[in-house]
Amino acid sequence: MERVRLQEAVVVEGRDDEATVLRAVDAAVLSTHGWGMSEEALENIENAYERQGIVILTDPDHAGEEIRRRLSERFPEAKQAYLSRPDAEKRKDGRIADIGVENAPPEAIRDALLAAKAQVRETAPEHPVTPADLISLGLAGSPQSNALRQAVGRELGIGSCNAKAFCRRLSAFGITREELLAAWRRNSPDNR
Repeated sequence: MERVRLQEAVVVEGRDDEATVLRAVDAAVLSTHGWGMSEEALENIENAYERQGIVILTDPDHAGEEIRRRLSERFPEAKQAYLSRPDAEKRKDGRIADIGVENAPPEAIRDALLAAKAQVRETAPEHPVTPADLISLGLAGSPQSNALRQAVGRELGIGSCNAKAFCRRLSAFGITREELLAAWRRNSPDNR
């Protein structure tokens, strides 16, 4: 299966959902971290909503529908992607052991996102930020990297994450090297 590159960010409930969605599509994926959405998570989602649009993909259960309802109230123009319960079920000993996005096959996730009319990007961003760029700026590979990534990620509205996810989010959000450098200059302890 070929991974589709999406313009919009995909909003899911948790980290396992993020990993599963990234096996299906190339996109910015943001997590609400469940029902208790932090203000930082909501700010990151709002940034994506304003910058490129979002597609909401929650679990096909009561909690997932409540999270979807809350997000839809705050982000009324968000696109809505739905998985069927059978696609999201994990079975053990013939019984349903779990229901969630993290259990769905990549094809079902891709199909749900495309059915929601998620925009497909035909080309990769020009001059994407590379892991080498992160290392040269101290955003990866040093003891201070995590704190600096958090500060720069907060300013760019992509949240805090490890270096690999940070690089992927920069690309998925269409953030240029110039934008990254400007945010880095404002947040690097060496530049203050």
